[in-house]
This record gives sequence, structure tokens and C-alpha cells, in this order.
Amino acid sequence: MAQGGTPHNRPAWLVQKVPDQDSLRRMRSLMEGRALNTVCVEAQCPNQGECFSCGTATFLILGDICTRGCRFCAVKGGRPAPADPQEPLRLAQTAAELGLKHVVITSVTRDDLPDQGAGQFAEAVRQVKKLSPNTSVEVLIPDFQGRVDLLDMVAQAGPEVIAHNLETVPRFYGPVRRGAIYQRSLEVVAKVKQVAPKAASKSGIMLGLGETRDEVLGVLADLRGADCDILTLGQYLAPSTAHAPVERFVPPEEFEELKRQALAMGFKYVASSPYVRSSYRADRAWRAVQEAAGA
Repeated sequence: MAQGGTPHNRPAWLVQKVPDQDSLRRMRSLMEGRALNTVCVEAQCPNQGECFSCGTATFLILGDICTRGCRFCAVKGGRPAPADPQEPLRLAQTAAELGLKHVVITSVTRDDLPDQGAGQFAEAVRQVKKLSPNTSVEVLIPDFQGRVDLLDMVAQAGPEVIAHNLETVPRFYGPVRRGAIYQRSLEVVAKVKQVAPKAASKSGIMLGLGETRDEVLGVLADLRGADCDILTLGQYLAPSTAHAPVERFVPPEEFEELKRQALAMGFKYVASSPYVRSSYRADRAWRAVQEAAGA
């Protein structure tokens, strides 16, 4: 089985140029100085060099330890520290200092907290909008164990985009996505429009875990049935040999074909290529949705 954790055994289309090290150091220094985490670093995102060079990042709130520990994810699993009440303000101050026009906020899963971390999301959104009123905000949320009241708590803060990733096809939820339930995650996406009619809904899955084409198209159909606006499709890359293995490297032309089919299904924006991740150039997706709506 091919592993995704080492670049030397990847096909040519997955080889990237060396990122701008000065930009990487600057962004990491700023985040560390403000005691903030980014999913770019914690999840070993392959696009962090490009995004940091553009002065953008996806903020990871509620610490860097997840209560679940999925077999595809590089974020550490274990027992998290208590939530930091000052984190939302520091995040907003950093976003303002960077002059970001579109801020993405995500988190580890916090099943240990009474509100699953929804309150921290909501406060972070409010603080960003207070300090950067012209900045659009996207939240990439966990499933909140299916609680609509917590989804509504986040929605009331006014994010423009609410995302929740299905991550993979239903067959792999048990072995790969521990603690998650496919139908519950799908319902989270479906309920976005219920609690925030004006927000764009977003989801994504990884390819290369061994799923079939019919299974992928089935997930896409489920997401359209849930009125999902924005879709991301990317290649799964195993963070280490301890994680779920890469079963197949999906060629770029297959991603392009899936993009065409997804757009034909009615998605308003589709990002589909080997290195796409949920938050990759998320500002483009939001602008496309606005344009589609005639804003």
C-alpha cells in the first residue's frame, strides 16, 4: 500500500515547489507570539507555504488536542486543556493586524465541553467582526454531536460561511472517522440553511482511502440533497505510517471530471484537485457564491 507521509513515493503531480521560508517563519512567529494555533501547521496542510506567502491562515481554536483522534488526521488526540476565554480576542487582533479579508476559524473536536466549543466559535466570530467589520468569516465546525442549538449559537454570531466536512464515504466512518456518524454529519450540513438562511454551506471529502467512484458520487448527491453550496475534493495524504494508509493517488484529470459532475449537480463552487483542502483559498469560494447570488 502506498503511504502519503513521504514525498519520494508520490506521483509527479503531488510534488510541490519549496515554499517561501521567510513567509512561513513570519506567520508562525506571529501565531506563536499570540499563543494561537493554525490548522495549517497542526494538520500538516500541504498548502501552508502558498497560503502563508499570501498572508492568510486558518485559525485553530480550543487548543491543539482533539478528543477523538481520527485515523486520517495529524492533529493530536488526547485530553485537552480548558478553553482559553481570551483566545477569541487574540485571534481577532491577529486577523486585524494581518489585514485579512476572509478569516477561517476551525477547531479540534471538544466532546469534553458542555457546549462542544460552540460558544468559543461564536465569540471568535463576534470579535473578528468587531475589529474587522469588512472581513467575511468562515467557520469549519465539528459535528457538535448533532445539537442544533449549538449550531444555532454559532450561526447567530453571523459567519458568512458555515462548513462541516463529511471527510469520507459512509463505509469508512467506523475504521477511519472515529466517534463520527455519517448521517449526523450530513444533517449538520443540512441544518445550516435552517439556522442561517443567508449563510453559504460548505463540506468536503478526501479521496484515496479506497472509496469507489459510485460511493463518491453518492456522497455528492447526499450533499446536494442537504442544499450544500460549496464542495471541496482533495487527495488524502497519510500524516504517518500510524495513520490510515493511502490506497490510491487520484490523478488530476479524475478530480477535474468530478468537479464537472459536481457543478452539474448544482454546487455553486467546487474546488477539486489533489492538493485542495477545505480551507484552501476559501475567499474564492465565498466570492463565487456572492456572484452567483448577484451580490
